Amino acid sequence: MIVFTTEAILARSLMSDAEWAFYELFIDAVRQPNGRRSADPRLALNGVFWIARTGAPWRDLPAEFGKWSSVYRQFRRWTMAGLWQLVLDGLNDSEAAPDEVQMVDSTIVRAHQHAAGSRKRAPQEGIGRSRGGVSTKIHLRVNGWGLPMRTDITPGQASDYTGYQLIMADNLPAPTVLIADKGYDADSIREAIEERKGQPVIPMRRNRKARKTVDMAVYTLRNLVERCFNRLKNSRRIATRYDKTAESFLGFIDIACIHLWCRRL
Repeated sequence: MIVFTTEAILARSLMSDAEWAFYELFIDAVRQPNGRRSADPRLALNGVFWIARTGAPWRDLPAEFGKWSSVYRQFRRWTMAGLWQLVLDGLNDSEAAPDEVQMVDSTIVRAHQHAAGSRKRAPQEGIGRSRGGVSTKIHLRVNGWGLPMRTDITPGQASDYTGYQLIMADNLPAPTVLIADKGYDADSIREAIEERKGQPVIPMRRNRKARKTVDMAVYTLRNLVERCFNRLKNSRRIATRYDKTAESFLGFIDIACIHLWCRRL
């Protein structure tokens, strides 16, 4: 019989010294001058990553990472301070990946019953009802390597038009070519892309009277954003939504996005 030790089970979740040096720069940047510093931020960050990968409840966090409530509170402090978004923006600003060609898309994930019960109304927390039941829609913008640039969430029944406005932040590099599916076929979206000196590669809906051709050789690159969603959902905390608040769920999405960048670089 094979026996797995606790150390072997946790080894996959631990950061190297080089990885910690990278994250520490951003953690120090978001900490308030008179703010409380975690007793062991590296251990807390390892615990957050373990939760993101396994999808386990916070109370099931192994004791080796510290008290679960302390790690959870630290995760919330980092999330509300914008740590994950700051890291993702820093990676995009590094110019390490090509961003002339970009893609946008969305996917729906089921919301677990534990995701209910927030103090805010469900739509404010990005929870709605689509054909698959109670769900959340994740909107994603990726670069030419299929690496995430910006993410956001809406209730599951929300239109892709709504999500498009959320992820096309002006502080990110404007695309030379933007690829999307028919869900983004709107005059307002096409005009917004062209105003930023970009070219939309979006198939037209059947009910369109005025038709425009699409370069299908370029359009096939859209599979990069679909493959990115597939890799993101390897994090079980994303494949099914367990978090009550939009901030926490979006935080875990951004953590998974950062991991994709780190693996590629």
